[in-house]
Amino acid sequence: MSVRTEHLAGQGGGVVRGAAPGPGPRRGATRRKLFDAAVTLIAEQGFSATTVDEIAERAGVAKGTVYYNFASKNVLYEELLRDGVDLLAASLQEAADRAVRADGGTRVDALDAMIRAGLDFIAGSPSLTQLYVAELWRTNRVWQPTLQSVRGRAVAVVESVLRDAVATGELSDELDIPLTASALLGMVLVAALDWLSFQPHRSVEDVHASLSRLLQGRVSPPRPA
Repeated sequence: MSVRTEHLAGQGGGVVRGAAPGPGPRRGATRRKLFDAAVTLIAEQGFSATTVDEIAERAGVAKGTVYYNFASKNVLYEELLRDGVDLLAASLQEAADRAVRADGGTRVDALDAMIRAGLDFIAGSPSLTQLYVAELWRTNRVWQPTLQSVRGRAVAVVESVLRDAVATGELSDELDIPLTASALLGMVLVAALDWLSFQPHRSVEDVHASLSRLLQGRVSPPRPA
């Protein structure tokens, strides 16, 4: 499955993050096709086994087009990861803002909305998520600093909501915010991949409900009897 083909179906596409300054619509569309081709091939057969020729063929472009847009296969993959995680972070932020500002919910409601947004994003881009999770465990990649940076953006979105929850008294000030933010993001990533790989019969509503109960029981303060 492509990087965000389904995810963007209801959003009208978008500008490719990490692209060269000011690419026109045609170049942006070409880069998107290359991202989609690369993420599918790399998820199927691995980074090392995937060639630039294969990426070009899958994208329906000439090999030279790949090098016109990206200096190397490494750069293409690095930009692919950057683009995908930036989109995930934006989806989480949008869900949190909507829950609090538009729907008048609490910060815990915002965290719950972010869980659902994360599940929806991953369901639309499972190959990208699979690659991202796999790369987190590797430390010898040239793009590791970039991956750490974009991961930090996604975690920072969750941290911000947790800080607000502590500041408003919804959560205890003893909460370890960085660790809790990482745990919540990791929970969504791993649970979603397990769901799609081993329990595809479950609906997204079912998975969200289970994670929501976990959130309410472990992060939220106990409700008065």
